Amino acid sequence: MEFILSRIVSLTLFTPLIGMIIVGLIPSDQKNAVRWTAFLASLVPAAFSIALWFAYAQNAHGMRFEETLVWYAPIGAAYHVGVDGLSVPMILLTGILTPLAILASFSVEDRVKPYMMLFLMLEMGMFGVFASLDLLLFFLFWEIGLVPMYFLINQWGGKDRRAASFKFFVYTMAGSLGLLLSIQLIGLTTGTFDIVKLMTVWPKFNKEVLTFMPIESIKTVAFFAFTLAFAIKVPMWPFHTWLPDAHTEAPTAGSMILAGVLLKLGAFGFLRLVLPLFPAQAQAFAPWLAVLAMIAIVMGAFAAFGQTDFKRLVAYSSVNHMGFVVLGISVAAWVGGSTNEALRESAAIAATGAVLQMFNHGLSSAAMFFLVGVVYERAHTRDLNEIGGGIWQYAPIYGGIVIFCSMSSLGLPGLNGFVSEFMTVRGSWPVFTLVTAISMIGVLFTGLYILKAIRAVLHGPKNPKWAGHGMEMNVREIATVLPLMALMLLLGVWPWPLASVINEAVLKLLH
Repeated sequence: MEFILSRIVSLTLFTPLIGMIIVGLIPSDQKNAVRWTAFLASLVPAAFSIALWFAYAQNAHGMRFEETLVWYAPIGAAYHVGVDGLSVPMILLTGILTPLAILASFSVEDRVKPYMMLFLMLEMGMFGVFASLDLLLFFLFWEIGLVPMYFLINQWGGKDRRAASFKFFVYTMAGSLGLLLSIQLIGLTTGTFDIVKLMTVWPKFNKEVLTFMPIESIKTVAFFAFTLAFAIKVPMWPFHTWLPDAHTEAPTAGSMILAGVLLKLGAFGFLRLVLPLFPAQAQAFAPWLAVLAMIAIVMGAFAAFGQTDFKRLVAYSSVNHMGFVVLGISVAAWVGGSTNEALRESAAIAATGAVLQMFNHGLSSAAMFFLVGVVYERAHTRDLNEIGGGIWQYAPIYGGIVIFCSMSSLGLPGLNGFVSEFMTVRGSWPVFTLVTAISMIGVLFTGLYILKAIRAVLHGPKNPKWAGHGMEMNVREIATVLPLMALMLLLGVWPWPLASVINEAVLKLLH
């Protein structure tokens, strides 16, 4: 047991790769064997991620379960992984969502084996980003997460999948280029790529390394390169335009993972790298970051309300909800090393709410995209006007689940979405009062677009065109969404076990 705990991060990280290899050995024509093998293989890292969560939560203090292996000594690169209160919840989220996404993919009939292999590869990439404590390793896993999602959209997406996947690839690569160059600059300047060491070394580094650019200018350039890469991934306004297209064209399970986990990589990058490595630059840019978050909250809600495509509506809702995450991060960046205890308390609440919102949005958005896929498989349309309502009378279980998950996304008290958004708003109010007040317009329109979608899909008299379509959910589909619903309710009434772990890491970050 002690050996497993000492290697639990690596076990979580690389068991999807082993699963991918096993799936690759199964003949392609044995589709059911491929599906079940991939699903069972994804349960192994899920079990490790849950065990990692409980092991860390028993002593939620600082960086734990670190593993270090020298990768390339001349440049100071190493395989260095570990977890803290920021990364453990995200690893847990990834471990939970991946098996559910694979279970949701059992209806895929075309090229099942490469599809499942790409999903397991994607899981490894996501785990790697959250666990990496070396900049080069971070970038490697960052890019590993890009490739499978590109092919999932490009090969198994909708009719405009080529354009959507190309747009996703170009946007992400544009950010990654500056990220890689800045990582190289930091590592070769300081002699190390170790993130834990750099948190101490890089903010105070004052040695001039280039004759044509002072060190503070180098830090500023690196800061904006990091910020751009992570802003695209979140995505922040105005870098969000790739997201609705990618979501709309991606297969159902691809949208579940894209919204549930991949968007969180950008927010995690801000917390793991930008705030601790560039505290001065982050503090100076924080008001602008808060304004961009406000625009995302308000305009994302407006855009969602204006959609007639059910999936596109949910896609724009992600822009809206992730705006709260960025708002909480901007508060933490602005307060920084302030000695004002009231502001520090507000920043801790806002940042804790932001990380909790990352987890909560992962649950609700994955559920909503799955439910869109359920109705699309029966009706073969996502157009709200064409659906015409009345489905609830044919599918009461589906209707009840849609209402429940929609209320989580809306932020109904008693469900998880309310807790994290309330914390973010409560912490942001004393710091960015005007920005937070304007953002409440987005909260109002969140209710409007959620109710619009519910009315257009579920309510109204019996619609005769859906008679005989078998609109009700089957056992597999119910089993896919039930764990998400259970977590939504649990975190809505008892968020402290998760929030306390996050809060410890946030307090350390603010110090």
